[in-house]
Amino acid sequence: MTLTKESFHGALLPSSGVGKADMDGAREKEEALRQSVMKTGAAVPRRRAVGRLVMHSMAMFGREFCYAVEAAFVTPVLLSVGLPKNLYSLVWLISPILGFLLQPVVGSASDHCTCSWGRRRPYILGLGIIMLLGMALYLNGDVMISAFIDERDKQRTWAIVITMLGVVLFDFAADFIDGPIKAYLFDVCSHQDKEKGLHYHALFTGLGGALGYLTGAMDWGQTILGYTLASEFQVIFFFAALVFIICLTIHLCSIPEVPLRYENEEAKFLLEVTEPHKYSSIEEEIKNGHLKSTCTEIKAAANSLYAEEGKRQMTLKSLLKTLLSMPSHYRCLCVSHLFGWMAFLSNMLFFTDFMGQVVYHGNPYAPHNSTLYLTYKAGVEMGCWGLCINAISSSVYSYLQKVLLPYIGLKGLYFIGYLLFGLGTGLIGLFPNVYSTLALCSLFGVMSSTLYTVPFHLIAEYHREEEVSTMSQEALGEQAGEQGRGKGIDCAALTCMVQLAQIILGVGLGLLVSVAGSAVTVISASTVALVGCCFVAFCIRYVD
Repeated sequence: MTLTKESFHGALLPSSGVGKADMDGAREKEEALRQSVMKTGAAVPRRRAVGRLVMHSMAMFGREFCYAVEAAFVTPVLLSVGLPKNLYSLVWLISPILGFLLQPVVGSASDHCTCSWGRRRPYILGLGIIMLLGMALYLNGDVMISAFIDERDKQRTWAIVITMLGVVLFDFAADFIDGPIKAYLFDVCSHQDKEKGLHYHALFTGLGGALGYLTGAMDWGQTILGYTLASEFQVIFFFAALVFIICLTIHLCSIPEVPLRYENEEAKFLLEVTEPHKYSSIEEEIKNGHLKSTCTEIKAAANSLYAEEGKRQMTLKSLLKTLLSMPSHYRCLCVSHLFGWMAFLSNMLFFTDFMGQVVYHGNPYAPHNSTLYLTYKAGVEMGCWGLCINAISSSVYSYLQKVLLPYIGLKGLYFIGYLLFGLGTGLIGLFPNVYSTLALCSLFGVMSSTLYTVPFHLIAEYHREEEVSTMSQEALGEQAGEQGRGKGIDCAALTCMVQLAQIILGVGLGLLVSVAGSAVTVISASTVALVGCCFVAFCIRYVD
């Protein structure tokens, strides 16, 4: 939400021709902008350099790198500490349940955050620290416990507890952090840059996942680090933590945020320092006296805005009301996102097992020195390469989306993503073959890129439409509707569908697999994706 110094003064200076019947379109737009700024503090952000958008996307690279490491190592880690099988479902269900319940709370809290550093970055930093803590616990929990406890039985019990806690904390924070990152992008970018930024997010998400899977596939035990550190898990933690810290730091320094409130009321509406080398808060410039305004009209508007914001402070009741009163087009978007993630996760969570049992005809329950088990293990390793293909294709398709968007629009991109994934998983289930399966893994990346970009692009379109409607009403002297919704809570509500999909799959799909085998996972993924394809085509509202 930024204005240059010149456009700031131009937007606030009263126009002498407002009441004239022959006012031209430019003056009307100027007056509408002035009224919007004075009444709501909203302004169109200026365009961002590509380098800034790339820096902003580094958080997605680091997050997905750590996600890939977890996907590759969390099951071996849980097996190594002796976690009972009946606790597996508990591990995978705690985090999505917490996320589903608390994600809207975090989103709404970030909408009302008055930290001088900005609204989103404090939450992103806090969740990033929790991610690192969780990763440290689940990759190093047994080593930590061995250093403090000598008794073997207690070591095993506490190692299970610490490892489970680490997995829950990591999943919790990694799922949560996506909402504030998207809201941060929407806050500081123009509409054109939001579109570009989402594509960069998808690009770096795919690259981070591919590098994470490749890192997990390497045998680090035979390297210098493997000999220096206690285990391969600690080597992986070293790389994952280093990559994530660097990426998170770059992300937090990418684009300065505007605090929700300033100590200096007069500078409330001056939304960004125009000097390109300033990366920190605008308040430094305000305190140095570089940005001053003596306009009494701003003081009055600021006082009015503060009074209005005080009435709108977040409470649990207002949060529930906001969620329950969600407009129908937002609700339909959440449902389509739920269909997409149910289809995607039902395939991804069991894909390596599907490769080992169905494609390679192995048996994970056979003796570990038997041919059947070794065949299953070879299938699992090949499945990891399939997931790497998925990550690479996600990056490639995120670039192709920019080319396709002007021709087929958001509806076409949304529809194609679901359709190709549904057809691809259906063909894999019907004709399980090593080479065709690996080739069709590229369609998984199409779905992944679609889920990470198109729904959030639609959220940005909806908010833009509401802002334009509000400005038009104010320009005509009409009373604007209630401004109770924020980007943070809407992004959080959308992200909640990921956790809800995990809960549904954790409860239902595990039972289906135990009864019908791994083949049911790709067939169910195909079915849900094709149903979602119809929903995307007929139930989602697209902004012209």
